[in-house]
Amino acid sequence: MTACKARQIVACLFLAGLFPASAAAGFGECIGEIRSEAISRGIEAATADQLLADLAPSERVIELDRRQPEFTATLNDYLTARVNDARIDRGRALLDEHAELLQGIRRDYGVPGRYLIAFWGLETNFGSYTGRMPTVQSLATLACDRRRGEFFREQLLAALHLVDERILEPEQLRGSWAGALGNFQFLPSVYRDHAVDADGDGRKDLWDSLPDAAVSAAAFLRARGWEPGERWGREVQLPDGFDYALAERKQSLRAWRDAGLRTADGGPLPVADLAARLLIPAGADGPAFLVYNNFDVIMRWNPSRFYALSVGLLADRLIGAPPLSNPPPVEEPLRIETVSALQEALNRRGFDAGAVDGRIGTNTRRALRAFQADAGLVDDGHPDTDTLEELGINQSGR
Repeated sequence: MTACKARQIVACLFLAGLFPASAAAGFGECIGEIRSEAISRGIEAATADQLLADLAPSERVIELDRRQPEFTATLNDYLTARVNDARIDRGRALLDEHAELLQGIRRDYGVPGRYLIAFWGLETNFGSYTGRMPTVQSLATLACDRRRGEFFREQLLAALHLVDERILEPEQLRGSWAGALGNFQFLPSVYRDHAVDADGDGRKDLWDSLPDAAVSAAAFLRARGWEPGERWGREVQLPDGFDYALAERKQSLRAWRDAGLRTADGGPLPVADLAARLLIPAGADGPAFLVYNNFDVIMRWNPSRFYALSVGLLADRLIGAPPLSNPPPVEEPLRIETVSALQEALNRRGFDAGAVDGRIGTNTRRALRAFQADAGLVDDGHPDTDTLEELGINQSGR
């Protein structure tokens, strides 16, 4: 798409279909409402006026929001880009370099250093790129968009609070397209609620102070329910003739052992009452995982299964774990339009896939498993070629 000139951006977004007419026409009104709410929450009018003046929605932000890799990449592509040799080697070096800091964090917060290094690697490639997009414009665009407006409205208000309380200077508000900041890409509300001045210099600096950034990340994870002494999960082997209707079920490791699951290398699972949920994220031909409470905590950082698996697997590789014993298959990525068509087809046939949003979530996976079982296919909840063909859908989404 041809780039829009600043004064034409609303019209361009409208014509491109990326920003709905009602939102485009009402962007100024939306910002006015946010300004009023900020002042009602105690933020100085001068701060609100300084940061909210002369804003226009960002075409690039809307495009990136609609094309997030968590929704469009295959598991193989996602892991290949994130859990690779270069990142593993660099992460191991940093784990050694910052051993004293990380040991102290584990003692105080219960979060092992390998997880913090893994988050750091995935979020900013160990601080090499923290983002340069203007945070207020990004958050304002998303706050006034139809998809997750209320969530990002709160983030924009939190950003105004950070400046109003002199925690951050306005020029520091640059980061990712979604408004995340610093080494660990904290959203403004997370920065406000969980940032720590760990080095004692009077500032909560998540860019240039690794102690501040890493301790803040650990504090956030612990506040979200991190269980010290537990891992994120593990790869497992499924028995022959496995009943895929058990996917997504949560039960004890002992029960999964009794159901015939084994460790990735073929050994017996521990005899334990630890609750574990079974994930089969790339279908019957791909890897299977039992995930624990800390996996769900990782998803409270980023609500993507692929992301949470990448954190856990990278953390394991940093301390010498082998690669996956059953790597995910190489597949063609599904377009958002294809997933939308799939959801529409399932709904038409009476299999409730929920809202047609082009994203495969819990409802869509459940509907897929039910349809596959009804059609005599492998009911793994994965939209493989056979399933798409049975639904009359090709990769173009028609």
